[in-house]
Amino acid sequence: MNRLVVRFGKIIGLVTLVFIGSATFAQSSLKIAKLKYGGGGDWYANKTSLPNLIKFCNTELKMNINPAEDVVEVGSPDIFAYPFVHMTGHGNVVFTDADAQNLRNYLLSGGFLHIDDNYGLDQFVRREMKKVFPELSFVELPFDHQVYRIKYVFPEGLPKVHEHDGKQPQGYGLIWQGRLVCYYSYETDLGNGWEDQSVYNDPEEMRRKALQMGANLLSYAFMIL
Repeated sequence: MNRLVVRFGKIIGLVTLVFIGSATFAQSSLKIAKLKYGGGGDWYANKTSLPNLIKFCNTELKMNINPAEDVVEVGSPDIFAYPFVHMTGHGNVVFTDADAQNLRNYLLSGGFLHIDDNYGLDQFVRREMKKVFPELSFVELPFDHQVYRIKYVFPEGLPKVHEHDGKQPQGYGLIWQGRLVCYYSYETDLGNGWEDQSVYNDPEEMRRKALQMGANLLSYAFMIL
């Protein structure tokens, strides 16, 4: 895991961000963040989701992720410190031109973005991600893609957590030069499944499947560094 962190530091050094030395990094844990964006949507939704996912990955997969959830703004240079960034919400999303360019640079430099539609995000996030990658479109990933089997096997793709419109869950990706740089979970609400059980009273089996899928995404993001 420490080699992954060092490698990520080397990659983002190309975009002039200064990292602490690898010796210091080796003593600290990896950090992931929630994305703060403009437009009025509730980017801050699902307060307990990332801490619970981190705890699951550290316990079940022996990852070394800092237990605290960080928040990073889409246009901030600090985004390059995180190999995995999670985006959620229910409403409007707006990226400025500078935001879009910063997010593009981050993803092309080895970063990974997970977008989780918390119901109502779809039309806005598709519009704004076109600013980031005007040349790309979201494509539905096949069930044999590595994100569905890297640690836990999901032979039918995404697990269904919450009903929303009763549609089948779908996993979309933005693929740059053969690399999945952004994964978009739609009509499932993985983040709700990561929340404390008392928030939605979801069955424990459903919560575990959601956490396992999240663990796959983190494992994939760290693997491609």
